[in-house]
Amino acid sequence: MVSANREMAVYCFDTLVAHYNNKEAPPPAFDEGQHPLFVTWKKVVSGGEPRLRGCIGTLEARGLINGFKDYALTSALRDRRFPPIQAKELPSLECTVSILTNYETANNYLDWEVGVHGMIIEFTDPNSHTRRSATYLPEVAAHEGWTKLEAIESLMRKASYNGVITESLRKSIKLTRYQSTLFTMTYSDYVSYVKETRGVTAPVMNGATPKLAMY
Repeated sequence: MVSANREMAVYCFDTLVAHYNNKEAPPPAFDEGQHPLFVTWKKVVSGGEPRLRGCIGTLEARGLINGFKDYALTSALRDRRFPPIQAKELPSLECTVSILTNYETANNYLDWEVGVHGMIIEFTDPNSHTRRSATYLPEVAAHEGWTKLEAIESLMRKASYNGVITESLRKSIKLTRYQSTLFTMTYSDYVSYVKETRGVTAPVMNGATPKLAMY
């Protein structure tokens, strides 16, 4: 089984740096494959808890190289919940790459474990009669300190459902659970990698070298 690794996170940083410099990213140092994947960017401010700056991926299998290239940029620049990440934010960023595995149909909306499973929920909005769906990666509920019920209700809101949440509506949910492997890299780790493997002291941004953030 392919696991998320350092080279995948490096490639996401390479892709974002190359975008700001209007250049092509160096070729990736990992093998091609077909898997569902996500790219998550967070920003560390004043040594505090990393804050989400973008998270987008695909629940369907796609090529890892083009997938990480596409979603590194999409999550950084086109997550509608946040303004696009600017080049000056790079030193404060950390990147998490996730590869999703072990999809299973749950018996009910509580048939999953916090910290183990991600969830995809699907249900019909009783007001508009539209089909709604949303997902949380496995680490989200544990990071937020949610119970299963809190996580499900939050996920229903993420699916843009604004009505009353009843037990009968929760019971109507089709839930697919999955697991993931992930790897997180800070910008300073990325700079160290580039220095060690390419002999470059730090990525150059439009003729200037960003100062390293202190972690």
